[in-house]
Amino acid sequence: MSLVQRIKTLCDEKKVTFAEVERKVGISNGQIRRWDNSSPKIENVKKVADFFNVSVDYLLGRTDKQVINVENEPSTIAAHHEGEDWTEEELEEIERFKEFIKTKRQQ
Repeated sequence: MSLVQRIKTLCDEKKVTFAEVERKVGISNGQIRRWDNSSPKIENVKKVADFFNVSVDYLLGRTDKQVINVENEPSTIAAHHEGEDWTEEELEEIERFKEFIKTKRQQ
């Protein structure tokens, strides 16, 4: 299934048109249909994936797993460091790193 076909299926499921998706994610009118014949910018593919809450890999046909399962991701991070507590700044750094890893996973 092509990129455009996958997006069409998602549109049908969500009962929206390509034009509505394009408008809501901020890409030019008619852009999605042109992706059958030209390579889209990855930023635009990411916007569409985020709109439908699917991975870029799903849109590109690299996986059939449609939905990003955020519910099963751990909400806490456990770390062990001999006898030392984590500072607030260190915990914030860990959270930033966690978000970085999630972003890499979606690419």
